[in-house]
Amino acid sequence: MIKNPKKIGLAIIGAGRVGLIRGELAARHPSVGWIGIAEKMPERGEIVGHKCNADFVTTDYKTLLSRPEVNAVIVCTDEHLHVDPVIYAAERNLPLLIEKPLATDLAESAQTLAAIEKSGVDAVIGYTQRFRRRWLVAKEKVQSGALGEVTMVTSRAFMNRLVAIDNYKRSDNRSEVTPMVISGTHALDIVMWLMEAKNPVEVYARSVNKALGPTWQGVDGTGYTIVFDDGAIYHGVISWALPEVWPGAVYSLEVGAVGTEGVLTIDDTHRDMVLATNLIQAEGYAPDKRRHVDFLTSYPVGDMALGELRGPMREETNSWLNRVSLGVTTQHATAREGHNRLMLTKAIDLSAKLKRPVKLPITPDDEKQLA
Repeated sequence: MIKNPKKIGLAIIGAGRVGLIRGELAARHPSVGWIGIAEKMPERGEIVGHKCNADFVTTDYKTLLSRPEVNAVIVCTDEHLHVDPVIYAAERNLPLLIEKPLATDLAESAQTLAAIEKSGVDAVIGYTQRFRRRWLVAKEKVQSGALGEVTMVTSRAFMNRLVAIDNYKRSDNRSEVTPMVISGTHALDIVMWLMEAKNPVEVYARSVNKALGPTWQGVDGTGYTIVFDDGAIYHGVISWALPEVWPGAVYSLEVGAVGTEGVLTIDDTHRDMVLATNLIQAEGYAPDKRRHVDFLTSYPVGDMALGELRGPMREETNSWLNRVSLGVTTQHATAREGHNRLMLTKAIDLSAKLKRPVKLPITPDDEKQLA
């Protein structure tokens, strides 16, 4: 038993939706004694700093990470802005919780991973769904051999287009904003986590762009098949182009895993709790005033209940703070797993663009064909 937990001086880089959630949770953790916020928008930084009872607020992440109080870092900027603060923190040997993905460019992801591994710092990626009970149970059953050898896995993810539109609005490079890189990576991580002993060697994919293409120059959805060196296959489909009125706040997912001795099916569509109301609902990722029906609990980070966030992001954040303070083992994705997931999503997008199978792993030079 650890009697003297490490006191945490926490730096939070990025004070958006996730930065606020993690900051408020950290403010209540008994091992967190100091909080600093770095946010490029001064007014937003002050708002979040006040809500988190922060000790220091700045617009410059380097100023924050140079503070002597800081001994742990959460990076939750926009996806394409992770690289610089992560490398800067790694050079200072600061443990990291990084929102997915590690980067949006494969070469930059490789560069970031190299910096992390050179420093030896403990860096993990925010694949929040690993902290939900159903996926932990699924992992346990696969790992314990209840299915025998896993031979085939399928996944189907549906999302309304609010997430896609929000991401396209915030990005200067829409070629890097695809349903696979931004959102499909969650289902991909869950499946690869279940199949972690297997080595993927080839992918074949196709995409469609009839709904988001004309206005946003974006991809509606992608279907893909990953083949492993032992003959196992993983088939996945994601669409983030469903109408805004689709009742899932964000994710509606189904997964099936077949093995030589058993089968495991997971219904994560959230159709077990349906709210219909005449009133406008102000919950979820980006509520739409026309939507009056909701699949409750379909917002991946969790739900507000009795004045507090309940759900996987709370579990994930507290677990990481315990990891830093107490040195306990957690199920967070490693930085290397984060890089692998980005490589796979890029390979899927590349296969869809080239309309042919692609050998795995791909390299940053291969990725240039996506430009």
